[in-house]
Amino acid sequence: MSKQIKSHDGTSPDPSKGLWTRCDQCGEILYVKHLRENYSVCANCGHHLRTNSNERIASILDEGSWKPIDSTLQPCDPLKFTDYIPYEERAKKAQDSTGLNDAIQTGTGLIEGIPVAFGVIEFAFMGGSMGSVVGEKITRLIEYATRTGLPLVLICTSGGARMQEGIFSLMQIAKISAALQIHQDAAKLLYVAVLTSPTTGGVTASFGMLGDIIISEPKALIGFAGRRVIEQTLQEQLPDNFQTAEYLLKHGLLDLVVPRTLLKQALAEILTFYQEAPLRQTGKIPYGVSAPLSKEQIDFLTSNWSKGNLKTGTSLSSVLDFLGINENKEINLENPGTYYADRLFTRLVNGLSNSTLSWWIDNKKNRINITCSEIIT
Repeated sequence: MSKQIKSHDGTSPDPSKGLWTRCDQCGEILYVKHLRENYSVCANCGHHLRTNSNERIASILDEGSWKPIDSTLQPCDPLKFTDYIPYEERAKKAQDSTGLNDAIQTGTGLIEGIPVAFGVIEFAFMGGSMGSVVGEKITRLIEYATRTGLPLVLICTSGGARMQEGIFSLMQIAKISAALQIHQDAAKLLYVAVLTSPTTGGVTASFGMLGDIIISEPKALIGFAGRRVIEQTLQEQLPDNFQTAEYLLKHGLLDLVVPRTLLKQALAEILTFYQEAPLRQTGKIPYGVSAPLSKEQIDFLTSNWSKGNLKTGTSLSSVLDFLGINENKEINLENPGTYYADRLFTRLVNGLSNSTLSWWIDNKKNRINITCSEIIT
């Protein structure tokens, strides 16, 4: 039996390698078939094991709707880079093990019948590192979405820029960001970024954090520099949960933390909001308040918070505290399943829309609900 139990190695379990695997978080022995049916989420502790790009596509897009774009692009070796082995050899091994030409799949598909441009990074291909092919495919996907008027969804999991390509890798940050600005600001189209563990380095510093809506899986590792580098630079001890999805959510860098099993439903709800939003008809999003808040606005915001835009018992230590409102106030909430981020306050600090988002699970219908609460400006 022990020979069939395998520690999870970074991709979803392959039944040909054994019927059982082990959760990295709690050590629970898991039946591979049941684990796959649960989207590679541990049934014992809820830990999200790493899954591959093909399974991401199958779990999020409607069956039979996936149409790949630029799947033949392959990496070159402009620097003739060699570490332990030549870059060409390393890339060839990754191609053979994943069946992909590089670390991303891009294309179009449907999410609950809604057409989207869709990209998903493959971590098993050299740590999902962003080289010239990854950057080019993402840029082409964004440009295609801009031309055809499609919302964009990118599933991110990456160690950052691909060092074997040097400056050719780093330039992808600017190229992708420029294409996204045209897609978002000029074409007024939606971009949803989904951050999974790990999302670090140049991906975090560019398209990973540029979404109109930024979603993360629970406990995902998200950051730029490594923890030890930051601690040595700042000469201080960082919190235990530093660079986790929950930490970033609390500090206003994410919009939603959604379990993988509910991700498709969450994306469908957001896309539906986007399609039906009355502001879509004008192509203009109001910039919100540019003057100090009035008493009426403060009353509205504080009452809105009390209706369930924070976790139960969470201290109000974000935008309202930043503005000197309700300092150190503890809020008892009716809805403990709600998540909230500062960035959705109508540009009070750095928000993006005129509403807040929250979600909860409807046990009767076994689905996720996302609500949008308008803020008076």
